[in-house]
Amino acid sequence: MSVSRRGLLVAGGAAGVMAAAPGQAAAHGAGRRVRTGFDRLAADGYAALAGQRVGVVTNPTGVTAEVRHIVDVMHADDRVDLIAVFGPEHGFRGTAQAGGSEGRYDDPATGLPVYDTYLKSGRALADIFTASGVDTVVFDIQDVGARFYTYIWTLYDCMVAAALAGKRFMVLDRPNPVTGRAALGPVLDRAFATFVGREPIAQAHGMTVAELARLFNAEFLAKPVPLTTVRMSGWRRADFFDATGLPWVPPSPNMPTPDTALVYAGTCLFEGTNLSEGRGTTRPFELLGAEGIDRRWAQAANALELPGVWFREAYFAPTFSKFQGKTAGGVQLHVHDRAAFDPVRTGIGLLVTAKRSWSGFAWRPDNWIDKLTGSAKVRTLIDAGADTDEVVGAWEADLAAFRAVRRAYLAYH
Repeated sequence: MSVSRRGLLVAGGAAGVMAAAPGQAAAHGAGRRVRTGFDRLAADGYAALAGQRVGVVTNPTGVTAEVRHIVDVMHADDRVDLIAVFGPEHGFRGTAQAGGSEGRYDDPATGLPVYDTYLKSGRALADIFTASGVDTVVFDIQDVGARFYTYIWTLYDCMVAAALAGKRFMVLDRPNPVTGRAALGPVLDRAFATFVGREPIAQAHGMTVAELARLFNAEFLAKPVPLTTVRMSGWRRADFFDATGLPWVPPSPNMPTPDTALVYAGTCLFEGTNLSEGRGTTRPFELLGAEGIDRRWAQAANALELPGVWFREAYFAPTFSKFQGKTAGGVQLHVHDRAAFDPVRTGIGLLVTAKRSWSGFAWRPDNWIDKLTGSAKVRTLIDAGADTDEVVGAWEADLAAFRAVRRAYLAYH
């Protein structure tokens, strides 16, 4: 049997992925080693892709435990016929800011054609899959667990398009970095569907991308796609990202750390207001504020005694986005008990107290808050003077119904 140099290189990489014994901490992480869906696919010699022309939907987070990008690894391996890459928002190599992508180009490292999927769906995206010549579309992107983080809707749109184009679809699973313990927050009303929420799932869904793919395929796709999901090994639902032993690669420019992901499902709601959500600072979504806000907001937020979090009076000058080059006053979130912390309830509490403590508070004129929360309820309740408990109580029935549906698609304990 002959072995190519390319095969030897990848075999060495796969061996490295599997080197840590069960329960052993990886060199770059404090927890036991989790093997991602890609790790397991590669360890099996890509048997599930045998005879298929493959295209991969991915971004900079699609890496091995040694931070080699999976596209580079697969391209170097004769056992898989990788012929195309599909880039989401921010792009395949991650060069674009929020609301941007990289367009169509040939990847300098591999020579592979890179197609732009951002804001494409339905037949237009199906035509891209057809033109690429792939038989199977593979998805491998690190999610952060919030409904309005667009990668899960790239997943959804790609599944719909693959079904239309007659392609197979494979999802390589990665951890939900903020655990998969529970679904939290309001459930989307389809009347408010956009690219930050296509279907009725909870604001913090508490699922992995493979679990979501199974749910999408069974519950929402009019024409289900031939779907394969490759599970992780070693991941438990209560695990935060630092328990996985995996390297963190920022999934987008304003998601620099797992700490950002921890608060994001709640504090991203400030995108729907005239306050800064911390873009343009070193702690996006942990710093919130505006010109004219003083210590009273932090005092009001701390008076709520929200579980697991304290609020520090803070001042900052964003380098871009809202209040660029100006000094904003507000709060910094300090999560001291992440197991008790509820990001969505915290986000609502901060909206309620911001509106009450600062006369300049306003919603974005396009009511973007309704798209983020999935209905007009949060905005209208807060405008009517509702407190945090009243706003949270308004979604409990819908959340309970989603949790019941979600349960059937959970793959991990």
